[in-house]
Amino acid sequence: MPETAPPFFIARISTDCTQCDAWPEQPLLLSLEQGGIDWPSSCRNGTCRTCIGVLEDGEVRYRIDWPGLTPEERAMGCVLPCVAYPASDVTLSAQAI
Repeated sequence: MPETAPPFFIARISTDCTQCDAWPEQPLLLSLEQGGIDWPSSCRNGTCRTCIGVLEDGEVRYRIDWPGLTPEERAMGCVLPCVAYPASDVTLSAQAI
């Protein structure tokens, strides 16, 4: 029998050990907000970069070709939760880059 994807993942914030359900069909930012986690945000479309964070563990996917991150930021693990969708359990840090 083929393995099926879980209905949701877990998003953890490493800086304060909070966590919430992260739904694969919605951006991480929305899951964080629904889970009661206060995460900075503004534009919600990947351009203002207010929500930038570091993906310490796990995987995300994007529905847009190039979110507002430089190649160097992507290489450092930066993500924009407003346009990043979880592809596994994830651990994020809000640390400044």
